Amino acid sequence: MIIPSSVSSVSLSDLVTRYNYWGDDDGDGQGTNGITATGSISVSFTDKNGNAISRSDALSICFAPYKVTLASTEGSLTTQYGVPRSSSFSGATVDYYINPYGGAEICSVRPNLTLGGTKGIDSRDSPKYAGPASIWDPKKGFLVQSTSPSSYDQNFPTTGSDGLYFDLELPAGLDGSQLTWSVVTNGSIRATVSWTRPRTDSHQDPVRGTIQHDVWITDKSSYVTRVTLSGPRASDAQISSSSPSRLAVPSLPQTFELVGRDSHGNELRYGFVLRQWFVHRVKYDTLSNQTSWCRSLGYRLSQVRDLTNVVTSYPISGATPSSSGNYYQRNIGAGFFTEWGVMYYYADAGFVNYNYWTSDAAAGSNGFTVYTAYGTVYSFSTSFRYYAVCAAP
Repeated sequence: MIIPSSVSSVSLSDLVTRYNYWGDDDGDGQGTNGITATGSISVSFTDKNGNAISRSDALSICFAPYKVTLASTEGSLTTQYGVPRSSSFSGATVDYYINPYGGAEICSVRPNLTLGGTKGIDSRDSPKYAGPASIWDPKKGFLVQSTSPSSYDQNFPTTGSDGLYFDLELPAGLDGSQLTWSVVTNGSIRATVSWTRPRTDSHQDPVRGTIQHDVWITDKSSYVTRVTLSGPRASDAQISSSSPSRLAVPSLPQTFELVGRDSHGNELRYGFVLRQWFVHRVKYDTLSNQTSWCRSLGYRLSQVRDLTNVVTSYPISGATPSSSGNYYQRNIGAGFFTEWGVMYYYADAGFVNYNYWTSDAAAGSNGFTVYTAYGTVYSFSTSFRYYAVCAAP
């Protein structure tokens, strides 16, 4: 490329004097000060979402086509001698597009889509719950943010709890039944990859009644590639106890790389990094008792920002990137409920539809709760009895 790889812009004077990128049919301009030039040329690279990338970044079909923009300012080229001895030109811009060649890649992963701006599933849904288009697709879920192991922490999920799951969107034409998966990780939390049909059964929620599993998947006959998390979870005895025995606390962050291989040795990879692990208590209790319960486990009661990215009129707000109001907007790394969506829809995860206490103090003798369906924050008397979700770290 005419622009050196170490820079994104170069003056025409440098191209002429330093890099000797010029020529004259008559041989004019040779020797010291034989030619002068004004103007500059620049180059920029962006992915399909308009995000800037560098020339050293690995290209991915998930972010293609890439746009290469070459731009020049107006300028001139002048020699000491010759007829004519000067030529001027106007500025111009030209775009080129690149589609990389290579193997198949996973471009999106699907947790619970409800209350994510997804139409036709839940009548309460609205576009306001959808995250940025470069991160969240209401029909597909979270878009893969990085295929590089050094930045797997940009991908979903960054939070987890026992029994939660999400599905990998395999490339078109790839038969998931032909893949054998291995999980590369170091730590006590496990991720299991299975080739399975979506759930068609249900469970009973104490507030919402019958909850149909995998309601966000309309085609229950087609198999999915499902990733299920398993790790520390409070037993029924611990949940019932006011002073439970300690629970194992995972060492975090923990990196996962999922590797699917076919019979020809072709590989498909997806990586993520869990930064927090959550343990719930589905038993009503006061704020002080729930705080003490989490502490007995060796965890802490979650803060608002651990769970949601709301912006509220209360003197408290959630994680960043922020939502636009007192409801979550689906995003990565912006709270447990924000990432996973309506928690009580997950089969076997154990969450229910109601408020969960947080450790953040409100005005007077009140405390803040977060509602599992919307990530909404409320203020209640600390003597009220609600559920708890404990966090580590």
